[in-house]
Amino acid sequence: MVQNSGRRWLLLMVVSAGLLLITLDNSILYSALPTLVEDLGASSSESLWIINAYPVVMAGLLLGSGTLGDRIGHRRMFVIGLVVFGLASLAAAFATTPEALIAARALLAVGAAAMMPATLALIRVAFDDQRERNLAIAIWGSLALVGGALGPIVGGLLLSSFWWGSVFLVNVPVVAVALVATLVLAPPHHADPGKRWDLPSSLLALVALVGLVMAIKETAKADPAPLFIGTAVLVAAAGGWAFTRRQRRLAQPLLEFSLFRNRAFLAGVLAAGFSLFAIAGIQLVTTQRFQLVEGFTPLGAGLLVAAVAVGALPTALLGGATLHRLGLLPLIAGGLALGTAGAVIVLSSFDSSTGLLVTGLLVTGAGLGAAMSVASSAIMGNAPADRAGMASSVEEVSYEFGSLIAVAVLGSLTTAVYTASVDLPAGVPEAARGSIDSALALAGDGNPALVDAASRAFDDAYSVVMIVVAAVMAVGTLVTALLLRAPGPGSALSTAGAAGTAGAAGTAGAAGAAGAAEPRRAEELR
Repeated sequence: MVQNSGRRWLLLMVVSAGLLLITLDNSILYSALPTLVEDLGASSSESLWIINAYPVVMAGLLLGSGTLGDRIGHRRMFVIGLVVFGLASLAAAFATTPEALIAARALLAVGAAAMMPATLALIRVAFDDQRERNLAIAIWGSLALVGGALGPIVGGLLLSSFWWGSVFLVNVPVVAVALVATLVLAPPHHADPGKRWDLPSSLLALVALVGLVMAIKETAKADPAPLFIGTAVLVAAAGGWAFTRRQRRLAQPLLEFSLFRNRAFLAGVLAAGFSLFAIAGIQLVTTQRFQLVEGFTPLGAGLLVAAVAVGALPTALLGGATLHRLGLLPLIAGGLALGTAGAVIVLSSFDSSTGLLVTGLLVTGAGLGAAMSVASSAIMGNAPADRAGMASSVEEVSYEFGSLIAVAVLGSLTTAVYTASVDLPAGVPEAARGSIDSALALAGDGNPALVDAASRAFDDAYSVVMIVVAAVMAVGTLVTALLLRAPGPGSALSTAGAAGTAGAAGTAGAAGAAGAAEPRRAEELR
């Protein structure tokens, strides 16, 4: 444990910098994608895999990396992750083909998967006071929001002066500084060789996710192959079934399903997934629309979607600071409800002013900031201390899964709606139906009718995507409100007070309070 208060907060800055890099790389390609497609000659499918290789591999490995951190020490895992992330950034920066870039993005995900659970686990080790921990996690979560929002802006800034590889090269100096700072500041979190790391479980989770994404992508094609879709679905189902069966048979599983019996824990997991689904979906389609249809520069489009982070940052900090007084229900369910209202405003701004769009993005960000800031506290505060690595992995998987599904589903939905609705002028090759990028490339400067047809079709796709985002957040509001409405372990996180402090030696803040009220339940989770 970091005894010195100054060192404790400095450590928070270091692990948050690592998280900032991870989330930055999740969204930095949103504004750079059109440039990448043009320079590397990537197809529509390859461009989605350039984005998706990162969250798919990361989500598949996160559960295993959290348990591995419990086994070898979270400080060591963070250092290993930083090194791999830095090397992969160099490989991505100098990739010469779409396939090489996809492979480098997958390697980036390996480094990120090693780092992510370690960031939260190190915060838990360093901060033993419940209120301090809540604030620290809120700051940590706020920087995750900032990283996601800064991605398109940083990408736009770099592309205005440098080649596309600079969006990856910028990671290297940050990695170097964080590596030195970690070795100086991080507490010696001792390894537990008794913990078992199960590589087959991680691979099974990865197989399930890859099968799911492949099925989604193929379904959205203009001419999908039923046999391929069926095979991908079977692979995903078989991987998921084998993973679940293996966890139930292992003495030390990567995932303890009994954790999800805790309503607050489950609500936190769902809130994280719903929030990232909305943020990733809005950022992806909005940056694409305003570059391809409205003619914004990558930087201009990035600045536009940054309104989500501007709205989210103050409510994220306030959420962590007021959690002990307000509790989870108004912050999680209320935040998702406000985010839904913001998405409706964005949708209504479609034929109106950009100012109304920005207002909608600010409102969406404000709601999701409140929900996300306490989702992590709900997850970590309702898991036993000896499951810290597992809980942090579940928390990170929920974020990554939300982002992954958003890109896979909404990216594919955008293509499907565009393909179905575009009305090509006479004599235009069918290739223009594949994507708006293809249509604009074929149009050049001499076919305004094609540009107009492609723009109208993409606007239709944008409207459909925003309706889906609003509907998903509305469902999230209802589900989390139902989970948190009834008293249960961790649901009254605002009353954790002394019990949480007393329970810090064995469980985190709210879990300590829940353990005092329901000792048998706490023992079961252990």
